[in-house]
This record gives sequence, structure tokens and C-alpha cells, in this order.
Amino acid sequence: MKEIRKNGGVPCVLYGGNEVVHFTVPNEGLRNLVYTPHIYIVDLDIDGKKVNAILKDIQFHPVKDTILHVDFYQIDEAKPIVMEVPVQLEGLAEGVKAGGKLALQMRKIKVKALYNIIPEKLTVNVAHLGLGKTVKVGELSFEGLELMSAKEAVVCVVKLTRAARGAAATAGK
Repeated sequence: MKEIRKNGGVPCVLYGGNEVVHFTVPNEGLRNLVYTPHIYIVDLDIDGKKVNAILKDIQFHPVKDTILHVDFYQIDEAKPIVMEVPVQLEGLAEGVKAGGKLALQMRKIKVKALYNIIPEKLTVNVAHLGLGKTVKVGELSFEGLELMSAKEAVVCVVKLTRAARGAAATAGK
């Protein structure tokens, strides 16, 4: 493994097919795939065989932040897969208009579905969110998707800022 990394390669594993396949990819070939919030289908060519897969897991060096290992999962159009999908907040929250600050707590939500149903991102409308209010995973629903993240996990919250607290205190006097 050290020799592979020393020569600029990254050890990879492909799961989900009939057998587990080990292969190596040049480090430069993974940069655009790894350092993005988007979900991509990767066309792998392993010993002349074309395979569609998704990036499942990445291991980084704890100090150098270089890629140590990558796991891919072979896509089977008939079987549901579990993967994390990025969250995008939409709308101007009522609490922000009142002086609060919107904070995204979960950047990705784990979902289970057939691959062709999984969207590039999960859009969460926060326009109704007041000061101190949250959106939890259990409150969300997306057609065709089973949400696998903890139902009580907070996706976003409108925090009360010091300035808003001060304004509320002076208004109350």
C-alpha cells in the first residue's frame, strides 16, 4: 500500500457486485470527484469491464489531508442504495428577518432509494422558521426517499443573536 501511495496512486475497492474488486487510481484522477458536494456516477473501467459506481467512502491522512483510500459501490438499477445527499436551504427565514442567524447543522442527510430516484440535493424550505426554531430530519419528507438519518437530528436552526437579544430586552422595557 505504501508503495502505491508513494507512486501517486490511491488504493480503491469496489463493492456491490458479485465480488469485491481491488484496484488503484492516480491521485489526480480523484480530485474533482472527492472535493465536491455533488453526487456523481463514476464509469469505472476495470480490466476492460465497464462498471457504474458511486463514491461510498473516503479515508484521508490525519495530518497531510491526502487521500489514503476510496471505496466505490457498484450501482444495481433494481436495488436501493444508502447514501448521503447534500442539503440546500431555500427561502428567507422569518427568524432571520427578526435578527436571528440561520445555521445549517447537517450538510448531508442519509437516504435509501433506487439510485435513479436520488436527487443531487435535498432542498429544505426555511421561510416559515422563527427565532429559536429548528427543522429536524423527522419533519422532512421527500417522495421516493426513505430518510435514514436520526429523526431527531437537527438539520438547521435559527439562532438568536446577541443583537436580537438586546433588541428584545430593550423592547420589553
